Amino acid sequence: QVQLVGSGGGLVQPGGSLRLSCAASGTIFKINAMGWHRQAPGKQRELVATITSGGNTNYADSVKGRFTISRDNAKNTVYLQMNSLKPEDTAVYYCYANEAYTGTYWGQGTQVTVSS
Repeated sequence: QVQLVGSGGGLVQPGGSLRLSCAASGTIFKINAMGWHRQAPGKQRELVATITSGGNTNYADSVKGRFTISRDNAKNTVYLQMNSLKPEDTAVYYCYANEAYTGTYWGQGTQVTVSS
């Protein structure tokens, strides 16, 4: 089993920044992709950003140029730097990790609220 613990959410004004972190622990042989999804009230969960073990990244169009995903493979940790935040970025952000032999695991979710 793999556990994911996320942190870094909170309340920020429009135009502000936040950095989310998510650390994986437990029985880990190899983690392939890691990333973030988000779910706003009344909406479906959507992909925000992903990163492979080799560092290749993919972003939702709505966050390109504002968000940056990165990871520390030695620490099994993924980060999401969020800049120029907008009210429409308000959501619960969920990290995930794809372990090569046991499957995909999700974090508990962290609330991000962008409001003045």
